[in-house]
Amino acid sequence: MMIAGIIAICVVLAVLAFFVPRLSRHPERGTQRTLGAGTRAGGKAPGILGRIFSKPFRSSSKAVGRSGSAGRRARGRMPF
Repeated sequence: MMIAGIIAICVVLAVLAFFVPRLSRHPERGTQRTLGAGTRAGGKAPGILGRIFSKPFRSSSKAVGRSGSAGRRARGRMPF
């Protein structure tokens, strides 16, 4: 369920970044802040469990950042 949610957020951010690049920064940062809280909470587990619990949030945060920047980059390449 979490994977589907992250995919949906990435798609929405990419579309938002393509059509309104300036307004896409705030939702992107909010999503990354939320995922960062999950990373920090998961990282508090002892030992290797901390890395295992925080990894999905860390990789999801990277994906959100990439989708937003890809939308803005695609918008910049458009001829109009």
